[in-house]
Amino acid sequence: MNMPNDIVIEMMTKDFILWRCLHSGPLTRKTIDQLPSNNKMPWEQYRARNKALLTKLTDVYGACVVVARDGDNIIGKIRFYPKTICKMKDAGSLCLQQDYPIGPSDDFTEMDFPPLDKLEDKTLKVHCLMIGSPGQEKNPYQRKGIGSRMVKTLIDWARENGWKQIETDSFEDLPIIYQTTGSAGHTFWENLGFKMVDRFPHPYLCEYKEFVTTLEEQAKSAGIDPEKAKDSIVMRFDL
Repeated sequence: MNMPNDIVIEMMTKDFILWRCLHSGPLTRKTIDQLPSNNKMPWEQYRARNKALLTKLTDVYGACVVVARDGDNIIGKIRFYPKTICKMKDAGSLCLQQDYPIGPSDDFTEMDFPPLDKLEDKTLKVHCLMIGSPGQEKNPYQRKGIGSRMVKTLIDWARENGWKQIETDSFEDLPIIYQTTGSAGHTFWENLGFKMVDRFPHPYLCEYKEFVTTLEEQAKSAGIDPEKAKDSIVMRFDL
């Protein structure tokens, strides 16, 4: 494994579409289509939907993913989308490994994606940030500064390409959040210059009882109000 300074941070191109996430570990051109056999997810359906969507987003906006690469291995990524796209009908929550309405609908790619110069709201929304595989017990890439480098790359790219703001949803700084969602706590974003602009009870967390139980236990151990730990915290960076 290379040292953190040898990790290449770059924008994803259509040459290699990162159509699924890193929950099973790093991905390469050779392994991305070696589909996990330990679950019943409709991988072929997701691959067709996601490759078409990410290709279109790249065509229209220039990029939609920052990747961290260790040699041939993609070991980190930030997915981001125009906020306007996130609000569109059939976008769902844009999770690429879920069915609609958590993921996008299968025909979402067929909708009209207005170019940047036609957007009234020139805000990018960070969908997820993942380094290594957060669900694995040992993650050699975590806490090496790779996430910060990816965010700084996104900031530079967004500024150079005419975007005005970057927003991201975050939570309190608890391990269960990152392990489950890939979302960084608000302190990570604050250290990179993001400001807290809103917080509210997350609309879906309470549907996952086992997750909430662990969340409440970790919050109590960290001296955080368990109810506050269920909040979604909106962070914003002005470009």
